[in-house]
Amino acid sequence: MTKVVPLILFCLLCASSLLGQEKVTLSGYVKDASNGETLIGATVFVVETQQGATSNDYGYYSLSVDPGNYTIEFAYLGFKSIRESIVLDKNTIRNIELGESTEQLTEVIVTGEAADKNVTDIEMSVSKLDIKTIKGVPALLGEVEVIRSLQLLPGVTSVGEGASGFNVRGGSIDQNLVLLDEAPVFNSSHLFGFFSVFNPDAIKDVKLYKGGIPARYGGRISSILDVRMKEGNSKNLAIDGGIGFIFSRLSVEAPIVKDKASFIVAGRRSYIDVLAKPFLNDGLEGSILNFYDLTLKTNYNINENNRVFLSGYFGRDNFGFGNAAGFNWGNSTGTLRWNHLFNERLFSNFTVYFSDYDYRINFGEDAVNSFTWKANIENYSVKPEFTYFINPKNILRFGGQAIVYTFTPGNAVGVSEGEISDVSLDDRYAIESAAYAEVEQDIGDRFSLNYGLRLSHFNYTGKGNAYTYGEFTPGARRPVIGVQEYGQWESIQTYLNLEPRLSVKYQLNDFSSLKASYNRTSQYIHLISNTTASTPVDVWTPSTNNIKPQIGDQVAIGYFRNFQNNTYEFSSEFYYKKMQNIVDYIDGADLLLNEFLEGDLLAGEGRAYGWELQAKKSKGTFTGWVSYTLARTERQVQGINQNNWYPSRFDQLHNLSINGFYDINDRWSVSGTFVFNSGTPTTFATSRYEQQGYVVPHNAIDTRNNVRIPNYHRLDIGATLKGRKKSPDDKWVGDWVFSIYNIYNRRNPFSIYFRQDGDRVLPDAPTTTEAIQLSVVGSFIPSISYNFKFQ
Repeated sequence: MTKVVPLILFCLLCASSLLGQEKVTLSGYVKDASNGETLIGATVFVVETQQGATSNDYGYYSLSVDPGNYTIEFAYLGFKSIRESIVLDKNTIRNIELGESTEQLTEVIVTGEAADKNVTDIEMSVSKLDIKTIKGVPALLGEVEVIRSLQLLPGVTSVGEGASGFNVRGGSIDQNLVLLDEAPVFNSSHLFGFFSVFNPDAIKDVKLYKGGIPARYGGRISSILDVRMKEGNSKNLAIDGGIGFIFSRLSVEAPIVKDKASFIVAGRRSYIDVLAKPFLNDGLEGSILNFYDLTLKTNYNINENNRVFLSGYFGRDNFGFGNAAGFNWGNSTGTLRWNHLFNERLFSNFTVYFSDYDYRINFGEDAVNSFTWKANIENYSVKPEFTYFINPKNILRFGGQAIVYTFTPGNAVGVSEGEISDVSLDDRYAIESAAYAEVEQDIGDRFSLNYGLRLSHFNYTGKGNAYTYGEFTPGARRPVIGVQEYGQWESIQTYLNLEPRLSVKYQLNDFSSLKASYNRTSQYIHLISNTTASTPVDVWTPSTNNIKPQIGDQVAIGYFRNFQNNTYEFSSEFYYKKMQNIVDYIDGADLLLNEFLEGDLLAGEGRAYGWELQAKKSKGTFTGWVSYTLARTERQVQGINQNNWYPSRFDQLHNLSINGFYDINDRWSVSGTFVFNSGTPTTFATSRYEQQGYVVPHNAIDTRNNVRIPNYHRLDIGATLKGRKKSPDDKWVGDWVFSIYNIYNRRNPFSIYFRQDGDRVLPDAPTTTEAIQLSVVGSFIPSISYNFKFQ
């Protein structure tokens, strides 16, 4: 971080050199008039100069012009625009509140800002889901789901139902940085992937970067999912909630001091175990099967130049089988942010956050015979960020970040007949830091750039032992040939990487554009998992003297076109991504509670390439979108698949999503979603041995992912009956939501395994085996839920 201050000074000098004649600045915040929430990406447009600005992640805008009289238009999709005549003879602060449009709003808002933003904005490979879109998608058990909604977009996939996380453009789930109010969330799923940790009643904005990642983001090589929480209603009390088949939710938001301070508290709790309790017996009476989460946030406007935010998330999944066994896992985050205006052009945000993910496993009915295991990853971070609005055509962003990690791979204690055996592993420590600068620049009326550089540094430190391993032999773990002990925070291994970023847009005309991007990203922490899908007990580990950081290079090019006054949108993107130092495993790798885990790991290369298409209708009574991705993702690792390229476990050639929404009248609306995904690869034995009546599978030619499970497809439908207020003064409104998940009863395979026939084998007769297909969801699932609002 010693390089941050010189870099900031350099950026300020560059910014000052770009300033021309003396200008005046119009600045302020754009908010929702109904609740005081700031609006991200609202447009502020100067009619006379045909130039404008957009509000940032905190609703702040700044626009510099020559002194004079101007007509300023404030706009946000779904809200009434406001046009004002303003005399700008000095720096002027204008905070604006926009009211929702009385016209019928579309249920599909994939961009919440200007209707043509997908064409005119420099961003590409970016998807932004409005919460209204997410709530309109038919969902499992009728519950609104953020992560599953993302999987309906091009380039975003999952290996199947019951799989945690998501995959973006051929990357693994640990290559996605998931941020909740800037704090990382290391496991974004409840109930093994069926639900996400994000409560929709507390979420304001969801933005996914698949490519063209700006320099202000770093730490992962595939994607950034930036989730922003609501700030809380600063106008009046508002209560939202829902009652469903398996869980209910409730959120309360209200002003603490009207228009100055507010809060929101949102909670969810499942009750499968409560419903099942009367039917449990034979030692399962005390079984636990539930998840819960609590999301909360408050903010305070100190004055025009200072505002503070405090937010947190606490969630947990609990599975217990009587008193004999159980396991649980959960995330905890806390974020403190301070927005400060140095002047009308220089906006700053200072963030301090805490994040922790842990899981626990226990076996045994008493203290005499038991086993307990706890593991976690914990980190603390400080992150200063600055935005300098040079002029309407130039914006400079710069800042830095420092993160301190503590990895606990396993505190494990077993007790057998009262004898204690401690098999715990030592904690690991690391410090990650970065500094960045990026410029967003318009050159003329048609050409725009976003270019930047990020310098990242990683320091793997003690306290602990660092091992040196011998040469790799195919099919065998590497032997330990040396060990050295290090003291607390003593440096063991350091890495330094430059990460250039570039995005380019050429505006062909008012309704079409060409875009291209390149980004290099570095990832210093790794998820150790050799299962088909991530599990809650997977282990996070830092880059070490034996594990190098992953490096990703991605290029993308796209064509964007709108039709009929932005009613229809079309996009086509090609991408190619190269990945270095991808972690893989020897056959039979021992990943859990293994002090010499690094001897079982392999490093290789990866590549992913594809074509993404999307067509969307965003206006009218019938709306929706169609997404299609043609893609490949492959790996090459020494010692695997005879050193040849092989498909990764989440490689899917075809991904198709069709989503439709229809408003029958002002109360009834219906929706449908169809999904088709190519089957994912898996490894089958190529031969077998038989010994004493038992079959031993064998991969004679050392192939990896040599077959594919059958294709995945599913159709969901939903309907919503909107409530009516009995009188204008009625504050209660309730909606009924009906849905059927997997309507044609498709048993989509999650995996396939082989089982030996249990019957006794006759002498000289061959032993028979059969393939078993595992389907997580084996039938259609109807649901009814009731959502309500009091305001």
